[in-house]
Amino acid sequence: MIHSMTAFGSGVAKNIHGNLKIECRTVNSRFLDIHIRLPDDLRFLEGRLREQITSRMLRGKVDLRLSHEQAEATQAVTLPQSYLTHLAGQLGAAREIMPDVRAPELLALLDHAAGHQKRDLDTEVWVALCDEACTQAMQQLLDARQREGRRLAATMLEAAGSMTEMVDAVEKDMPTILAAHQQKIVDRLQESLSAVSPDGFSQISGSELSARLAQEASLFAMRSDVAEELTRLRSHIAELAHLLKTGNTKPSGRGKGSTGKRLDFLCQEMNREANTLGSKAAGLAVTNAAIDLKLLVEQLREQAQNIE
Repeated sequence: MIHSMTAFGSGVAKNIHGNLKIECRTVNSRFLDIHIRLPDDLRFLEGRLREQITSRMLRGKVDLRLSHEQAEATQAVTLPQSYLTHLAGQLGAAREIMPDVRAPELLALLDHAAGHQKRDLDTEVWVALCDEACTQAMQQLLDARQREGRRLAATMLEAAGSMTEMVDAVEKDMPTILAAHQQKIVDRLQESLSAVSPDGFSQISGSELSARLAQEASLFAMRSDVAEELTRLRSHIAELAHLLKTGNTKPSGRGKGSTGKRLDFLCQEMNREANTLGSKAAGLAVTNAAIDLKLLVEQLREQAQNIE
């Protein structure tokens, strides 16, 4: 299955302790490039998030953002006697040096204790919330990558079909091109002989004329033989279609390589064959076909850069 590298996914998990939200965006990249933004008090989740991403993706720039909110404390905040005794001792020591130091208000002490209680996170609780939200975000992201991948594959298969039609047309036109060149040789030879002697053409025997035409036609055929290039183009197009229809990897399978990289390599090879076809062009039709093939290959390469 073909997967795009461009997608977005999000997930939210809640319980009595609070809620956690994950947003994940991916764009194309040659390698797997992960950027995770977390609150400082949830930094212990970073390694877990990286494992979730690397187990599902092969390539792409991944930008993951995590945010959370803790539930308000439902039980009454108490001030331990030991804490109050320690605070009173600190206040007395401060007043020996700065007599005007005021005692803290009770509400301020309660707020401070409530904030401290809120910052003490239960690791297991937030790991569970993270796993739930991350599973949602990753599934949504992978579904979007798969849908976009199907659209990219359809576009590329259409371009591959156009390339096949061009190769068929060039192959079909080659006998006509060779025959036209042979006639051109006859015309030029007749013009040259007529310029020297009006009846010079009639003085050449049929065997001599046939030999000269065969020699010229053979040289031209060797210079303009594109059968090998057309065969390789057909092979590359067939491999391209195979990869687009079946893929050669799964999101969780990291040992089989990247489909996008294989497609990019095929595009390089097809561009090489199109260049050779253009350099051997025996007529305007072949030249135009080579140019059109290069344009289609460039379109394929642009699309392949977005495939995982």
